[in-house]
Amino acid sequence: MVQSKTELFDKELAEMAVLFKALAHPARLRILQFLAETQTCITGDISDELPLGRTTVNQHL
Repeated sequence: MVQSKTELFDKELAEMAVLFKALAHPARLRILQFLAETQTCITGDISDELPLGRTTVNQHL
């Protein structure tokens, strides 16, 4: 039986790939960076500091 490419890797790597795919948008990464730097999680504060609207911030959170 032929294995698919995903079957060739262990479960931990597959789970990491899913996580990284979820974080792979530049806006999400910038929001995470902002949260790490400021320790705030108020959507308005984030959208005031970043070039993102509140609805965009909400979507990515």
